[in-house]
Amino acid sequence: MLVGTDRPYLPADGEGPVRKLRLKPFLLARAAVSNSQFADFIAATNYITEAEQLGWSYVFYQHVDPKVATSGVVGAEWWRRVEGACWHAPFGPGSDVEALKDHPVVHISWQDAVQFAAWVGGRLPSEAEWEHAAKGGLSGAIYPWGDRHPDDDFTPCNIWQGRFPEFDSGFDGYKGLAPSASFEPNGFGLYNMAGNCWEWTADVFRVRSLRKTSQSLNAMARQESRRVLKGGSFLCHASYCHRYRIAARMGSTGDSTTGHIGFRVAFDI
Repeated sequence: MLVGTDRPYLPADGEGPVRKLRLKPFLLARAAVSNSQFADFIAATNYITEAEQLGWSYVFYQHVDPKVATSGVVGAEWWRRVEGACWHAPFGPGSDVEALKDHPVVHISWQDAVQFAAWVGGRLPSEAEWEHAAKGGLSGAIYPWGDRHPDDDFTPCNIWQGRFPEFDSGFDGYKGLAPSASFEPNGFGLYNMAGNCWEWTADVFRVRSLRKTSQSLNAMARQESRRVLKGGSFLCHASYCHRYRIAARMGSTGDSTTGHIGFRVAFDI
């Protein structure tokens, strides 16, 4: 199978070049792990997530109660550090997931995802496996549904619609996360392989390039134990983050937790 792209939109992310790989047969969950599924894991194991241990996580500013004290992120002021935010209190103190049981669990670190996957007898997918699954049988497609770009008249996934970060029109039906199994599935029956929430993969993040800047980035990524995230999220918009394409990717430290990072599970067969 072929992974990557020869027409990278964000070359610095290491989207290219196209590479031919051989994959062993595997299964991938039809949707991202939900709050309900993660709650079962917690009840059975008494596991404490990294965000809970740390005592805070990052929440999109429009989802934070104005009465809750927060601090910002320089250069990404739409993210607010919220004390007490975690998987079961996704917007901080006073919030819960009672009405969000079918939504993706978020505020999940890479290690949290690994632990859940092991509990259900699975693992995180590799980046190549994730890309193969996202294509749904299509060859060379930009998105899981083909090459047509989302717009106000075509909303196949949950992304930002409007002027980021001030205004989201919600034409796709959501101003935030959507249920894990929403929108039309791809050709393999998989939901939300574009948008909604970023998904952890097993791979260490690196950029395939001989440029000195890439070598420096790779060295930093190894030092920080950065992992590959795929799929984009409800906060993605073509004007600044066109990462809801199949080949798009992002690297983040394994202990990163935010209100738009989740995961799905792969299984060996």
